[in-house]
Amino acid sequence: MQPFVPKVLEEPSFLEIRDIYQHVLVLQGKTLIAVPEDEMVNPITLMSTPCRDESLDKGKGNPIYLGIADHELCLCCAESGGEPILKLEDEDIMELYHSQNTEKSFVFYHNNNGMFSTFESAAYPGWFTCSSRENGKPLMMTKDNGRDGINFYFNSRN
Repeated sequence: MQPFVPKVLEEPSFLEIRDIYQHVLVLQGKTLIAVPEDEMVNPITLMSTPCRDESLDKGKGNPIYLGIADHELCLCCAESGGEPILKLEDEDIMELYHSQNTEKSFVFYHNNNGMFSTFESAAYPGWFTCSSRENGKPLMMTKDNGRDGINFYFNSRN
């Protein structure tokens, strides 16, 4: 019997994302901002690839990398002022996917709980991506996993 060999991705998955408040995400510089959708708004499309590091905690969810389509930017969780913050770093998502060395700051545990998805930082366990009920606020990180803003609608476009 031949051993199972996982398929190597040629390209990432493309995803539409909106928060629980029905905001879409737009890119302002290197910041993701949640705004109401209308005909004047050009929402971003996310890209996703699995993280292939077998040593990551599988009980937390599916480890993934997240990037911004049409930009070489990936979501990253880094420390600033003693707490994790969400950043966009100049990085090619497919290079992260193919790399032998996992950079945990770029890894998020994706959990799908029915209609909603959450994204927990692998580098900062217990910290989740979060949006605000207020329009025009940047995506951020929160340790309050009971907060509504950690829930996102995450739909594949492939």
